[in-house]
Amino acid sequence: MRRAPAFILRPFEIVGQRLPKGWPDLLRQFALFLVAYQGYQMVRGLADGKASVALANGERVIELERSLGTFFEPGLQQALLVHTWLIDGANFMYLNAQFVITTGFLAWLYLFRNDHFYFVRNMFLVAMGLALVGYAVFPTAPPRFFTEAGFTDTIAALTNVDPDTGAVSLLVNPYAAVPSMHIAFALMISVPGMMLARRAVARVFWSVYPLLVLFVVVVTANHYWFDAAAGAAVACLAAVAADRVLSRVGPAGWAWRSAPGEAPA
Repeated sequence: MRRAPAFILRPFEIVGQRLPKGWPDLLRQFALFLVAYQGYQMVRGLADGKASVALANGERVIELERSLGTFFEPGLQQALLVHTWLIDGANFMYLNAQFVITTGFLAWLYLFRNDHFYFVRNMFLVAMGLALVGYAVFPTAPPRFFTEAGFTDTIAALTNVDPDTGAVSLLVNPYAAVPSMHIAFALMISVPGMMLARRAVARVFWSVYPLLVLFVVVVTANHYWFDAAAGAAVACLAAVAADRVLSRVGPAGWAWRSAPGEAPA
């Protein structure tokens, strides 16, 4: 079997030497997240056949919030629609920034604080598994589907992007409002981010980031507050599972190991 040319192998080897645990470990992480994504696509296919159920569940969430006197989302959104710069920023963040920030943080964590990566990875995998169960059992249409309740689909109305078609739809399940994984992901990176941050400005950013994400998903009519609460619950359960179960049955590297000066997990 012929060996690959040196001019190809050399850069590959150099990069591998700079990776915390080499190419095999990095490819293993990609494989794990790919499996989780395939599970998402499978559940999405199941949900696509339950549009009527998802719409009915969305109405149930609205009725629940009304019964609690907390159905504030349409009023908040309508009050802010006149501020186009604010809505444009929320639309942009929903479509782009959240994905970039989440993947960027995970990449930074893997490359530069690798001893903490596996704990956070486990949180993500547990949370994604819990979310897939939720999407399969309780498919729910997001607020933007209910214009009669006072919601406006800001992304479809104010941009040229339809989140239910094209490339964007590959990453968006139209009937996956409960739980909100935007909130779950935001919490699962912001808490480690605060613990690892060495500068006050970084700690301030990570402390307000989940609230910013909550504002974005509500003002764009992609989630109810109920979805956000469910997403926060998923993040908490995933953290407990990673800390109390996986870190004890798995390798030592799966535990969160606080360095001197860091807050305990």
